Amino acid sequence: MARDSVIAEQTPQARAAASPPRIGVLGLQGDVREHFAALEHCGAEPVNVRRASELDAVDALVLPGGESTAISKLLEVFELLEPLRARLREGMPAFGSCAGMILLASEVLDTRPDAQHLFGIDMTVRRNAFGRQVDSFETDLRFTGLDDGPVRAVFIRAPWVERAGDGVEVLATVPDGPFAGRIVAVRQGTVLATSFHPEVTGDLRVHRMFVDMVRDL
Repeated sequence: MARDSVIAEQTPQARAAASPPRIGVLGLQGDVREHFAALEHCGAEPVNVRRASELDAVDALVLPGGESTAISKLLEVFELLEPLRARLREGMPAFGSCAGMILLASEVLDTRPDAQHLFGIDMTVRRNAFGRQVDSFETDLRFTGLDDGPVRAVFIRAPWVERAGDGVEVLATVPDGPFAGRIVAVRQGTVLATSFHPEVTGDLRVHRMFVDMVRDL
């Protein structure tokens, strides 16, 4: 039987399972290109999301690192804030790195009074918790659920999680030094967040974890 005939006879569920997940990258500001490349290497189909119609067409969304207050303002300008909140309430998987973690929080400390956030994870996040740009640093983290050794984490004006709700799984903390024990990676259901930037290191394991989460739905 020809390959096209086999595909035509598959159920819609089987065809969906055989297709790469369509994962949007919020394309308003920040590390959009780096997340695109990481998702492609993990077998997903990345899609630039700047409009509500584009958000409706994806299976999941990545919120990149950047400047959280600028992104929150652009979410309002592009009329994406409420549609994105609605998709998250409906169970859309999401992954936020650095500024994306801030946006996904239910409460944000040390931010502007007019900054918006998405209530995607029951957590309190402190913005710029590790200091200014000159205080950026790298360290190795043990990351729950990832094999093959520690994750090299790059922190750039990064937040940390001050409070993780009862339904939030802590995936990584700073191992030592003045910030030892600070929470820097969490997951609640199908929403994942890191205060560091896995998109800039070439280590694809965090992105692969997220892509696998989307495939498993």
